[in-house]
Amino acid sequence: MKEQFTTTVSVSGKGDSKEKAFADALNKVQGSVMKSSPHILLRIEPQDVKVVSAQVTARKEAFLFFFLRRERRTFSVTLDVTVSVTAINLDKVEFATQ
Repeated sequence: MKEQFTTTVSVSGKGDSKEKAFADALNKVQGSVMKSSPHILLRIEPQDVKVVSAQVTARKEAFLFFFLRRERRTFSVTLDVTVSVTAINLDKVEFATQ
């Protein structure tokens, strides 16, 4: 009934700092595992994280084209996360009829 398996999911995230980009990507791990598994999930434990790509995009902006010039940066990251999943397989649960 209770099964344990390991899977790898690919997630990506964006943010205005490196920390926010990683946090955004790691927050998407649970949803990605839930979509790929038909079982009821009990526990998801990250085992390994690999950075596939990490990019920073900078753009300059100004108020009315001249005033208050600043540079905005956007960080984006793509990760491959290996997770250990503990789940309940509903196919192995026998329901009694009354």
